[in-house]
Amino acid sequence: MTTAKKPVDKLTSAEAEKELDRLAKEIAANDRRYHGEDAPVISDADYDALRRRNDEIEKRFPLLIRADSPSHRVGAAVSDKFAKVVHKKPMLSLDNAFTDEDVHEFALRVRRFLGLKEDAELAFNCEPKIDGLSASLRYENGVFFQGATRGDGAEGEDITANLKTINDIPLRLHGKPPKVLEVRGEVYMTHAAFAALNKRQGKDGKPTYANPRNSAAGSVRQLDPAITASRALNFFAYAWGEISDLPAETQHGMLEAFAKYGFRVNPLTKQVKTVEAVLKYYRQIEEKRAALGYDIDGVVYKVDSLALQDRLGFVSRSPRWAIAHKFPAEQAETVLEDIDIQVGRTGKLAPVARLKPITVGGVVVENATLHNEDEIKRLDARIGDTVVIQRAGDVIPQVVRVVMEKRKRGAKEYEFPHKCPACGSHAVREVDEKTGKEEVDRRCTGGLICPAQAVERLRHFVSRLAFDIEGFGGTYIETLFDKGLLKEPADIFRLAKKPAELDRALSERRAEQAAERRAKEGKAETKSKKKDDEDSKLVENLVRSIDARRTIAFDRFVNALGIRHVGETNARLIARHYGTVEAFLAKMEEKDVVEDLNSIGGIGDVVAEAIKDFFDEPHNRKLVKNLLKEVDVEPMAAQKIEGSPVAGKTVVFTGSLEKMTRQEAKARAESLGAKVSGSVSAKTDLVVAGPGAGSKLTEAQKHGVQVIDEDAWLKMIEGL
Repeated sequence: MTTAKKPVDKLTSAEAEKELDRLAKEIAANDRRYHGEDAPVISDADYDALRRRNDEIEKRFPLLIRADSPSHRVGAAVSDKFAKVVHKKPMLSLDNAFTDEDVHEFALRVRRFLGLKEDAELAFNCEPKIDGLSASLRYENGVFFQGATRGDGAEGEDITANLKTINDIPLRLHGKPPKVLEVRGEVYMTHAAFAALNKRQGKDGKPTYANPRNSAAGSVRQLDPAITASRALNFFAYAWGEISDLPAETQHGMLEAFAKYGFRVNPLTKQVKTVEAVLKYYRQIEEKRAALGYDIDGVVYKVDSLALQDRLGFVSRSPRWAIAHKFPAEQAETVLEDIDIQVGRTGKLAPVARLKPITVGGVVVENATLHNEDEIKRLDARIGDTVVIQRAGDVIPQVVRVVMEKRKRGAKEYEFPHKCPACGSHAVREVDEKTGKEEVDRRCTGGLICPAQAVERLRHFVSRLAFDIEGFGGTYIETLFDKGLLKEPADIFRLAKKPAELDRALSERRAEQAAERRAKEGKAETKSKKKDDEDSKLVENLVRSIDARRTIAFDRFVNALGIRHVGETNARLIARHYGTVEAFLAKMEEKDVVEDLNSIGGIGDVVAEAIKDFFDEPHNRKLVKNLLKEVDVEPMAAQKIEGSPVAGKTVVFTGSLEKMTRQEAKARAESLGAKVSGSVSAKTDLVVAGPGAGSKLTEAQKHGVQVIDEDAWLKMIEGL
């Protein structure tokens, strides 16, 4: 009797292990034939029998359950929160191109960076840009080990159990894949699957979904993998993260390798050798877009050679060697019902168009940006006008033009307020001292006395990319601010030391809200010990979340301060340059602060001046000082590159470089963990001097800094 026919309760452990191996392979093969090739070779009943036998054996021998078990395609419910996954290599976003000129400029930038002549061959890999949810799949020894969302690029959510339910994602790879392989791609839902899902939702009396992209993203982030399994999701592989051994030398070759391992790659992917061919591909895909059966929002172009990709490297959070050519924005007409003025955390008065709801690109749009005072005048937008709005991908909807022929009689010209709607302070348009021109934005002069700015700054402070204080949302900030308990970031941590005061303030606010509801509903007041216990538990959790952020990374600390023009990317550049918050603040007290900030690659005059302006204000220096009494800021560790002789060192390039461009040399040094500066000082570790080196070489000799030529530099980093 073969083990396949032997009753499960008669199997030995060795027989069960062998049987589970056979079933895993057989079920995977049939999944591939059914879902990938549309050519099933067994009946549904026979397939179900294989699955049932697998489940029965696993139930009897739980210690033998395999990592690539077919049962994982449904799985059990995970915990109420997703675990975090730190990406070994960041999941970067792409820069966008919207015109043919943008694409030509991209190719020129690549050639300039690499020092390539205009007639030198430069091949590109082209592929449709899938409108779905990015995911990273980690395989170890050919077995699916872990899956994660993109998250913020550095850290995502562990959605392994959910991804295992998607038939396009192999649980065990074919052939001989690298020992460690992180495959990245897009989870998406076809138009047919989306229509079927909405039909089921409507039949069950449940709300329908707006578009396939949101449905796919929501399906993958379900707490119960069984819900994900009930949705028809697909996956295209197109990139990779950590990998122990590259199986190809080109982007196109890597996709061919992925297909051999068992992944689906987009069949429309194409290798071309000229910008003209790239643009021809774009037109062809644009024509096919409506008939593809799934959503795309553009085309992605990547330099095909992996060696050139390595030389090009990255800038900020995007690769230099790739760009997304987006399709034109979708437009629609609707009515401008009102114009609201919102005050941002920097005091900017931002006009927002309140619209009669309209569906654009599968998404219901009710609000759109009007940008600024000048834009309203340019459009001559008036309340009650019929306007054309557009939306492209995830870009905020915007008002394109007013349909003048539909304007109603008596429509009044809109007067932009000259006083802050939040605090009544004057709202002015500053004059840029460098250009002598008036800035386009009108800003509140109230500063910290302006509740809109204070609340927005505090919202930013606790946000995900800043201090990331879990559970401390806008409602709590507004409540504590209104009650006078929260005026500056340090107050958050002071309140955590006074849980009774925090509890009282939040309880009072909830009681006020409850009283308002009762008054509307005509109900009497009721007491609930259970509710009191829940409130106390809520405060305990809030205090725990605050205390968990008393130690913070240096770059997050800088970002959290809310300095104008300083976001996540610039904060990281600053943190890498100074290393510690003490060194940073000490430099902010010196006269050459702007010059020093300008020496940081990626930080220009505008950002440098904004940082200086921030620390020139006594109340801002006091705010930072108070905050540092409550929190510890971790130093920004130098990037650790195994075997790198320049990790953590400050390097300056001067003179002409003959074997690589200045941009390439800088990018290469930074990729090896070095800090590249534009000026020489006693803190400089190494100067790479080419022909024509002038004052920087003199400064290096003056300070006794090591000086080497380009050949010595290349020899130093050879093989890294």
